[in-house]
Amino acid sequence: MGTVVRSGSAMCRKMTQFITKEETVIVELGAGDGVITSYILKAMADDAKLFVFEINPELCEIISRIDDPRMILINDGAQNMDRHLHKHGISQVDSIISAIPFLVLPKDLTQEILLICRKNIKKGGTFIQMHYANGIKKMYEGIFGNVETYFVPMNIPPGYVFRCVKE
Repeated sequence: MGTVVRSGSAMCRKMTQFITKEETVIVELGAGDGVITSYILKAMADDAKLFVFEINPELCEIISRIDDPRMILINDGAQNMDRHLHKHGISQVDSIISAIPFLVLPKDLTQEILLICRKNIKKGGTFIQMHYANGIKKMYEGIFGNVETYFVPMNIPPGYVFRCVKE
């Protein structure tokens, strides 16, 4: 986990405010204890699917208590996203919402995950990432080309949401 405090409601709202009812496939990476997951499920359409990736089995146990048939919980790393999406017949996703703490991962793994994300997002789809530092923005610009930054001061600690739209 990237922080010892769960994301507050302001961060969760900012992370999910871009979800539209037209989206049919959403992926969440680094779901933690599922606090953002619940906000995603509230925002998405009734017939949409949410693929939730969390590598920690104990956190998956907590997330599994969310009772929603639209959620598919996957206890695996984001670098294996392709395999799991293909298993479900998914070739492109509308949005990826991530709370993976990329600053603590090895650079090559971070790069691998971000390139996999870019490949799996459909044209016009979004990649949304939260961080507690703004300096990492250049990394997302290098992968996605465009990045909108939103500061969320009403979170402990205050943080940033980066929104990238695949062109």
